[in-house]
Parts: sequence; structure tokens; C-alpha cells
Amino acid sequence: MTDAGRAGLHIAVAAALAVAAVLVLPGALELFALINATVWAAMALLALSLAFAWGAGGILCFGQTAFFGLGGYAYAVAGINFGDGALAVLPALTVATLAAAALGWVMFYGRVGDVYMGVITLTVTLILFKFANSTAGEQWRIGAAALGGFNGIPQTPPLNWPGDPANPLTPEQVFVVAVLCLFGCYAAVKLVLLTRFGRVAVAIKENELRAELLGYDVRAHRLGVFTIGGAMAGLAGVVFANCVFVSPSMFSLAYAGQVVIWVLVGGVGTYVGPMAACVALQALASWAGTVPGFDPNLLLGGVLLAAVLAVPRGLLPTAQDLLGRLRPSRRRPAEPKIAPAE
Repeated sequence: MTDAGRAGLHIAVAAALAVAAVLVLPGALELFALINATVWAAMALLALSLAFAWGAGGILCFGQTAFFGLGGYAYAVAGINFGDGALAVLPALTVATLAAAALGWVMFYGRVGDVYMGVITLTVTLILFKFANSTAGEQWRIGAAALGGFNGIPQTPPLNWPGDPANPLTPEQVFVVAVLCLFGCYAAVKLVLLTRFGRVAVAIKENELRAELLGYDVRAHRLGVFTIGGAMAGLAGVVFANCVFVSPSMFSLAYAGQVVIWVLVGGVGTYVGPMAACVALQALASWAGTVPGFDPNLLLGGVLLAAVLAVPRGLLPTAQDLLGRLRPSRRRPAEPKIAPAE
């Protein structure tokens, strides 16, 4: 099967799962469970954004939550000032995308090494976390929106139908939007990888020096991958803001570390794996949170250690290898041996 055919099959399967989730879950889950499912979809989109940057561009970004938080905050500020949640989506995506482009330009065109790149992205996230916590007081406002310091912006406006701010979406409709955003970004990632840009980006990840010697602009392609990942993270922040609310915790080190764990456990270089690992680990952490005297973070740390030691390539690639070994091998029939002429 060709790459295009394989990508089309994956997109079709993902579309079927998205339709099933949209049709079944809103009516089957209670409100609290449905809101949790929406949060998990937003976080799965955040995991997908890092999986794309890391898997397609070889960019280990420890600060993916920087764009996640910027998208959420920009959405809340724009929504409060515009009085319309639908109009606030575009400014939110613009802020997250431009922030990723600016940071990526500094790193890639500044020839920053991979190790220092991880340090820089993590530092930016921690700076934003510290700044967001320090914005309490009336002097910290953008137009009509008070940033709220460590309390965040609880009055984040909900999404609404375009042109109808008086009619906000119900939790069921927000869940549908979250699933559609997740599926749309997954389909977009698969299609981008089929383009010339995507193929060159993967080639650069595999061997940067060889791609540069062949005449490809390594910096521009890595910047493009990083910017696309930042835009998806910003969209995840918008979805998250509509099922919880915007607060400095969106920039927190806990979220930054969890995203890396999701991608590592799911499998670097895959896209379904990190999303599935994100949902599974969040469900596991939610269950662990109900156990008295047990810290869910210890469980996540144990899962990461077990995954790194037992399945270093990630769960999905390991499962694919096992399935490949179980399938009967299609060996070519042996060619008849021809005796030499006497």
C-alpha cells in the first residue's frame, strides 16, 4: 500500500471513531464525565501537537504548554473584550502561532543546539507561569479582561454559534467541537506529511546534514513544523478554556512534563499512540486520585520508568512489531535449483 493509501485509511478509521464518539458519548455520559472527556480530548490535541513537532521535525519541545496557555489566555481576553466567544478563536490561534514562529525563529536561525532548545522552551514556559501568577490586581488587565493572577480568568466566555453570542454552546456541543478539532488536526498532520514539505521535514529529522548538503533549507522546514505544532497547541488551549477555565496552571511544569510522558509512552514518531496514551494515563490518574493517600504523580512517574525500560520505542510501535511477528510471513516460493550442465 502506498503512503497516500495508508494515510487515507488511517484518516477514514479516525473519522469513523470520531463519528462514533460524537453520536454515542454525549447521550451515554453524565455531565461530569462528559466534561472530563472534553478535557481529555483537549489534552490529546496537545499531545498530538508535540508528537508532530517531535516525530516529524525531531524537535523535543519541553515548552509546548507555553502555546497551550497563550492560546487559552488570548481566547479568554479576546472573548471578554469582544463579547463573542466565536470571534475570540482567531485571535487566540494567531497569538499562539506567532509566539511559536517567533521563538522558533530565534532558536533555528540562531543555530541553537537540541539540548539548549529544550532548556529554552522549558524556561519560556516557566517564565510565563511565573508572570501569569503575578498578574493579580486591577492594574493587570487588557481592556475589560482582568488577568486575575493565580486565580486566572474564571469568567472565560463560552463558545457560541458565530454571530450569536447570546446562545452559548452546551457541554454536549463543546464536546463535539473538541472531537472535531482533534480529528481535524490529526487528518491535517497526516496530509501534511504527504506533501513535499512534510517529506523534507522527515528527511531532515533522519539526517539533518545530508538534507542540508542536498540544498534544503533546514531552518525554514524546522521552523514550519514547530509553528504548526504551536498552532495546534493553541487550539488545544482554546478547547480547554471552554471546559474548565483559564489559569496559570496551563503553563505549569506538571502539564509540560505530562505532555512529554504521553508522547514517550505512546511512541515518538506515531500520532495515534500519544493521543491514546494521553487519554489512558489521564483516566488512570483520575482513578488514582480517588484512592486515599495516593499521589497520582507517583503513578505517572512509575509508568514513565516502566515504559522507558520495557518498551523504549513506545507502546504503539511495540504493539505493531508484535502483530507483525504474529502474522504469517509471506515468503516467496523458493526458486527451483538448476543442475549445472554436464
